[in-house]
Amino acid sequence: MKLYLLSLGVGLLVGVIYALLNVRSPAPPVVALIGLLGILIGEQIVPIAKRLMSGQPITISWLKSDCGPHIFGALPGKAEVKPGCDKGAPTS
Repeated sequence: MKLYLLSLGVGLLVGVIYALLNVRSPAPPVVALIGLLGILIGEQIVPIAKRLMSGQPITISWLKSDCGPHIFGALPGKAEVKPGCDKGAPTS
């Protein structure tokens, strides 16, 4: 229930921001897709911040293995879920 209320609150906040920017809802496809990309990239700020706070370096290989699959999804030919990755990701 808490997750649903949080989702509703965030949706209300986005609605207010859209109104302030004079963007109609549902947003035009390009605006909506850019917004979704922003959400995906924004979700990666938390793991990056945690890694920096623990003193571990941010490397290209870490970004590709931990952030890339979440942002781009399962790319063709690479649909396996690695240990420690998102267990809810689709597999084929």
